[in-house]
Amino acid sequence: MEKEFKKFLYAGVDLAAAASEKFQSSVADLVAKGKISSDEGKKLVDDFFAKSEERKAEFESKYKEFSEKLGINKKKNEEEELEELRKKVADLESKLSKTKTAAAK
Repeated sequence: MEKEFKKFLYAGVDLAAAASEKFQSSVADLVAKGKISSDEGKKLVDDFFAKSEERKAEFESKYKEFSEKLGINKKKNEEEELEELRKKVADLESKLSKTKTAAAK
């Protein structure tokens, strides 16, 4: 599931990048043809990127919420993982010694 989710995300990122490039190219063409001024073109591009940043923040928030619900991206640092393994080993050793003690009786 995580692999498919990442593929979906990467496809969305690629699509956003392509749309951004296309938009900038279209605005540059309009400026070159004299249909809009360079100031108007700059304002269009700036507005586009400002809205894109807002959407990015919204998307990141939703992604974090979604991934937490699915248990994706719950990365633990090495120390936490090591501590968990130590606890498991200690529990197993304790159970093993109790089993040996019970078997010896």
